[in-house]
Amino acid sequence: MKFRSLSRNLFAGCAFAALAISLPGSAAADHHAETTSGMNTPAQAAPLIPREDLFGNPTRASGQLSPDGQWLSWLAPKDGVLNVWIAPASDPAAAKVMTSAADRPIRQYFWAPDSRSLLYIQDKGGDENFLLYGIDVASGKERTLTPFEETRVQVFGTSETIRDKMLVGLNNRDARFHDPYLLDLNTGELTLVLENNGYAGFLADDNLDLRMAVRPNASGGMDFFPVTNGEIAAEPSESSGLADSLTTQPAGFTTDGKTMYWIDSRGRNTAALIAQDMATGEKTVIAENEKADIGGAMQDPKTGEIEAYSFTYLTTEWTAIDQDVKSSLDWLGERLEGEFGVQSRTEDDTKWIVWNDPLTAPSKTFIYDRPAKTLTEFYTTRPELVGAPLQTMHTLELKSRDGLTLPSYLTLPPGSDSDGDGVPDAAVPMILLVHGGPWARDGFGYNSYHQWLANRGYAVMSVNFRGSTGFGKDFISAGDLEWGKKMHDDLIDAVDWAIDNGVTRADQVAIMGGSYGGYATLAGLTFTPDKFACGVDIVGPSNLETLLETIPPYWEPLIAQFHERMGNPNTPEGLAMLKERSPLYSADKIVKPLLIGQGANDPRVKQAESDQIVGAMKEHGIPVTYVLYPDEGHGFAKPNNNIAFNAVTENFLATCLGGRAEPIGDTVSGSTAEIIEGAEHVKGLEEALGG
Repeated sequence: MKFRSLSRNLFAGCAFAALAISLPGSAAADHHAETTSGMNTPAQAAPLIPREDLFGNPTRASGQLSPDGQWLSWLAPKDGVLNVWIAPASDPAAAKVMTSAADRPIRQYFWAPDSRSLLYIQDKGGDENFLLYGIDVASGKERTLTPFEETRVQVFGTSETIRDKMLVGLNNRDARFHDPYLLDLNTGELTLVLENNGYAGFLADDNLDLRMAVRPNASGGMDFFPVTNGEIAAEPSESSGLADSLTTQPAGFTTDGKTMYWIDSRGRNTAALIAQDMATGEKTVIAENEKADIGGAMQDPKTGEIEAYSFTYLTTEWTAIDQDVKSSLDWLGERLEGEFGVQSRTEDDTKWIVWNDPLTAPSKTFIYDRPAKTLTEFYTTRPELVGAPLQTMHTLELKSRDGLTLPSYLTLPPGSDSDGDGVPDAAVPMILLVHGGPWARDGFGYNSYHQWLANRGYAVMSVNFRGSTGFGKDFISAGDLEWGKKMHDDLIDAVDWAIDNGVTRADQVAIMGGSYGGYATLAGLTFTPDKFACGVDIVGPSNLETLLETIPPYWEPLIAQFHERMGNPNTPEGLAMLKERSPLYSADKIVKPLLIGQGANDPRVKQAESDQIVGAMKEHGIPVTYVLYPDEGHGFAKPNNNIAFNAVTENFLATCLGGRAEPIGDTVSGSTAEIIEGAEHVKGLEEALGG
């Protein structure tokens, strides 16, 4: 498959990446009662969407075609746990399960280039030490391809011509650095290519030869070193500084190795798509946009040449430069409502797997036969949501107090906006839902959290505050050293806009988020204690000093970027700033209800981050509700755990803001949740625990 998100920055899967929320959705119970707190809102007339339908297992997800086109594959539950299934493309009904996960769901899998095996990654209890597993399609035999402890695998390269091998990175020798290995996918043999003692990553060509090594530099940027015949050059051929570090990176080669693509913001604000002739060094700009970074690309499965590219400002816009691909995308656009994209292609490019988000209906996935011009439904991800009162997501361009444009999204409760202008007929309670990262972004389309909270009677606002990615390096850099300051001001400005425009009232706004969004929640309740009625913090750091002290070892090569963008604890002024921006040291200022959710195995935001602020609040006699999951990490992967926390959350919000809520029921007792503190502060929680 050659359909890639080329805007993936070097902090993807790193640096407080967006909260890992489990795949939403699953079968609904026949009947669900509801509880309310006396709030009379238009949402009362809409059916309550069961949590299980939104956050349980999907019926199917992640559909793919094997490269040779002989097999269909997807994720679906087996005994309640997501596993990989396949069926012959000629007989989709003849499905069989290929994996045997019995505890933690499989969430990422892909086909080997030779179509002989399926590959997936899995960690233990959320520790993010992902290992690579392979299943032989013919025999069904499964093996661990990277059989090491406390090791995190990376994929450095796959090939269109060497289809039984791939390049992987393993940090089992030194946890800080990933050594490149050549992996034989059919025998499992691993051959060391290079001992890595300082590089953050590598780029390989279609021959699976390393062509470039990437190493962080002292300024917080990256140095790019050519690799020739396995030897890394002594000096970099190119470099970036801090400003370009998240928006400039090599993005792959054409199959013949003659052209290398870059995502590059050097000399411009937004990241452009650039082709470099490897013989002459000449660079050609393929695409650029003044408002947004290049967001994705489609490449020819055989040649690797760019066929189409996308930008995402408020919504995603695709431009095809290959006429055949343009014809196909135009044909699909005439037949599909809402957003769509290509998630899998056969090597002969005759068949595509196409996802479709109708925006106010459950997503569907189709098999597109290009020569025959047929579009066959593969599955509906969450058929339980057919006919559910899903709401429109509105796009906004808000202004910060110092003039920045903040691309944002707003979803309103059902029945609250009779003229559809994006402002409710009367003010409603609002949840400010803050994304993680912070070097990530919110986007347009179906969002299970927006739909869930809107259905419960709340307006839901998501703001791309300064520091968010996708809008150019200037927007990212505007967030440097602004944790808890201007980044937080942007959120406050968005709330003030909502109040001034009649979306909500000043005393009816909650703040909620995971990872950085959890930090923003803690910052909201400590630095601006009267702004929010309550807050929900999911795996959020409370102490920036200890956060930086406990980063995973494989992030250490990037530490200069953390120091430049957050604050350097090795300098007196940097350490003072980190303490000032840490909610822990202002815990005594919290006056509004707080709910905290934490995974005990989180390698990014350690359990101590939540323990610390809970302890500080107890010392000051401030009530808090704290839910701990002993078998989760940075977010809650298991649907029963996710549903349990959301059950607590919606009843917490109903207690605070008066929205609707399903009873907690047996969700918490049916999960691994440990209620460490404050069950009495959430309506129905003590009863659900048998208290």
